[in-house]
Amino acid sequence: MRIVITGMGVVAPGAPNLAAFESLLREGRSGVTHSPEAAECGMACQVGGTPYVDETLLAAITLPPRRRAMNVVMNLAALAAIECWRDAGLPYSPGDEAQADPKLALVFGSGGGGIETSCATVGPLVQSKQVRKLGARSVEQTMQSGVAACVSGLLGPGGPVISMSAACTTGASCMVQAQRMLRLGECERVLVGAAESPTVYTWASFDAMHVLVRDSNGSPETASRPLSARANGFVPSGGAGALLLETEESATRRGARIYAELVGCFENSGGQRSGGTMSRQSPVGVERCVRGALANARIEPDEIDYINGHLTSTGGEPAEVASISSALGRKGDCFPWINSTKSLIGHTLGAAGAIESVATILQLYHGFLHPSINCEDIHPEIASIDSRVVRTCLNFRPRAALKTSFGFGDVNAALIFRPWHGHHQLQGESNGPN
Repeated sequence: MRIVITGMGVVAPGAPNLAAFESLLREGRSGVTHSPEAAECGMACQVGGTPYVDETLLAAITLPPRRRAMNVVMNLAALAAIECWRDAGLPYSPGDEAQADPKLALVFGSGGGGIETSCATVGPLVQSKQVRKLGARSVEQTMQSGVAACVSGLLGPGGPVISMSAACTTGASCMVQAQRMLRLGECERVLVGAAESPTVYTWASFDAMHVLVRDSNGSPETASRPLSARANGFVPSGGAGALLLETEESATRRGARIYAELVGCFENSGGQRSGGTMSRQSPVGVERCVRGALANARIEPDEIDYINGHLTSTGGEPAEVASISSALGRKGDCFPWINSTKSLIGHTLGAAGAIESVATILQLYHGFLHPSINCEDIHPEIASIDSRVVRTCLNFRPRAALKTSFGFGDVNAALIFRPWHGHHQLQGESNGPN
């Protein structure tokens, strides 16, 4: 069974929709800005990625009763999900009371869920013994499955609705789950995605761990430096990404535009063994994950022409590159092209796998690779792949792309996408030199 992507939606720092996101990628433009909230809290890191939330568009896609029940992370999820749905050529109107669609399933996740509501609203009222002031909406806004439930209410899936949370691997893990559901025949389409609120209630804990960047408060656009010798912490961000995964038969039947094919994926854990800890990936686990994705896709390592890495700018890039290099059996000038979307928008935590999958597929579909910025001085331990780091926008369409995601708890996911077989002829673009 072939699984294709027929729709995408995104809300990212500096890019409130899919078209703006493509422009940001092509231009290599940073969406990271100064964070007044972080500064007011006294955080050492005072930069972040805060996406613009279009309140007018939100009002157009939700009816007032539902809109009042939504918090920030739900808003982001709704905007990305409905853009994805419409991008796939499917009709949507708010308040649609048609029967649930048994051929549609939903897998949506978040790393922190409604933490902002829990901390800013529920916590203070409970502590001050004013629980009677809590509204009935506080349950759906704070339960971990609230994001998936919100999107489900908008689109009416009659298949399984699954909420995922796997730290920074969440968005990619949603894709793996969706592939399984489609291959098992549980549905014909799955709306996949993840969202994360850009909130200091999450960022402050990472700041306390000393894993956020601290030396760029005056120059936010240079703060995120994956692959660089100067990488010393990640830029916290928020946002949402959504993708519609569909069987080839379903997409063909309705004449859908196809962006790309999800040819394989795999997820595993390093078990916090063999060098893995709560906050560090086991090299053995990462290598097994990439090899598992290759086996699932039934493709050879030399077909991977491009990698959208996890690459957080925390100094873990050498270990990530080494594990992928070992899994692919490729190093130096034979290594695939590699870039980091986080260099442009920061680390969107649980939403990263979804947003960065959208970035990967946009590049495959339109035949370009976006610059990985702020890495002019590559980390000395990975200097051998210096020539493979994308630093200017390239006109290039890979035969296959690898997207990696890793999360706290030593959990891993790897996705492999390939351009749809008919797309090259339709677009008339050249792959260019490798």
